[in-house]
Amino acid sequence: MATDSRTLNLLLRVWRQSAADKPGRFENYEANNIPETASFLEMLDIVNEGLIVSGQEPIAFDHDCREGICGMCSLVINGMPHGPKGGVTTCQLHMRSFRDGDTIWIEPFRSKAFPVIRDLATDRRAFDRITQAGGYISVRTGSAPEANSVPIPKPDADEAFASAACIGCGACVAACKNGSAMLYVAAKVNHFNLLPQGQPEAETRVLAMVRQMDKEGFGNCTNQYECSAVCPKSISEETIRKLNRDYRRAAVKELLG
Repeated sequence: MATDSRTLNLLLRVWRQSAADKPGRFENYEANNIPETASFLEMLDIVNEGLIVSGQEPIAFDHDCREGICGMCSLVINGMPHGPKGGVTTCQLHMRSFRDGDTIWIEPFRSKAFPVIRDLATDRRAFDRITQAGGYISVRTGSAPEANSVPIPKPDADEAFASAACIGCGACVAACKNGSAMLYVAAKVNHFNLLPQGQPEAETRVLAMVRQMDKEGFGNCTNQYECSAVCPKSISEETIRKLNRDYRRAAVKELLG
C-alpha cells in the first residue's frame, strides 16, 4: 500500500489546567514525525500516546464524531477558533495546513460561560440550557402528518436549513471579544421560527432563549461579526439582525399585554 512519507516536526505550546478553579499554564511538547495526512486530533492522539508511554499525564481534549458535525472538537489554534482554515472544524483540519518546524499554540475556547473542565476541554452546557429554554415545538403526538400537507416556501425552507446547520461548537463565542452567543441563539431561533411548526411559540421562544443567554453570562453583541467569520458552518450574521428584530417585536407585545 502506498504511503505518504512526508512528516512534520512541530513544537506544541499547549494549555494545561487541572480544573476550573486551578491556575493554568502553557507547556511545551514536541510533536515529531507527524504525517501531514493526519488530522489535528490524530496529531494530538500521537502526542498523547507518547506522553502515556513516558508516564506523563495526557492532554485532555473534547472530541466525538471527528466528521465535523458534532461540535465537540472546540480548540483555539494559533489564536483562531478551529484553526487557520475557514469553514472547517478542528477535526477536519489536517496537518498539511502547517509547515515543518512550526510552533502551534493550542488552548481552550475562553469564555466566562464555558468554564474549563481540564486542559483543552470546556463545559459548554450553557448552550444546552439556552436551547432547552425555547428549542421545542408543540405538536400532537401520534403519526407524523403527510409532508405535503404543510406547504413551506422554498426560501424559508432553505434559510431554516442553513440555520439548522449550526453544530453548537461555540466558535462564535470564542471569537467574540465580548463572549457573545448571539450567532448561536440567532441560528437556533431562526431554525424553529421560520417553519410553520414553530410559529405558535415564536414570540415566547425568542424571549426565553435570549433571556437564558443573558442569564448564562454571555456578553453583548457589538457587531464585529468575528462570529460568522470563524463559524465552521458559515452561519450568516444576518441571523443576528433577524433575531434583534424578532426580540424587539416580541418584547413590545409582551409589554403591551
